[in-house]
Amino acid sequence: MVKQISVFLENKAGRLASVTRTLGDAGINIRALSIADTSDFGILRLIVSDPDRAYAILKEAGFAVSETEVIAVSVPDTPGGLAAILEVMAEAGINIEYLYAFIGTRAENALVIFKVEDPQRAVKFFGERGISFLRAEEVYAL
Repeated sequence: MVKQISVFLENKAGRLASVTRTLGDAGINIRALSIADTSDFGILRLIVSDPDRAYAILKEAGFAVSETEVIAVSVPDTPGGLAAILEVMAEAGINIEYLYAFIGTRAENALVIFKVEDPQRAVKFFGERGISFLRAEEVYAL
C-alpha cells in the first residue's frame, strides 16, 4: 500500500502554492497529485517522497490533512492498457472510488493510483492475476 496525503483547501488564490511551498521548503518531493474541487473547497491528493513527514509538517502549518492507503498499479502505456486492468477489476467486483495516473520512470508503463473500497483484497487479487503493482518505497523513490 502507498500512503496518500489529502489536504482540504479553500478555493482561494495562493492556497495550493502555500501547500507546495511548505513541502518544498521541507525537502519533500511531490511524486503525483490530483485536485478535485467544488465552488468552496478542493481536495488536493498527493503522493510524496516522505508521507509521514509531509503529514506532520502540513498539520503543523495549519492545513486540514488526512492520510489514505491507495494502490499504485503499473499499467501498460499503450492504447487499451488501462481498459484491460479496469475490466479485470470489474469482473472481480473491485469498486474504484477514484483514480489518477502519471507516467513513471519506466517509459513503457504508466502508474495509476487507485483508491478502492477494500485495498487488501485488491492487492491480493492483483497478485493472483499477475497485475504489477509497486511497493510504497518504490513509489516514494520515483
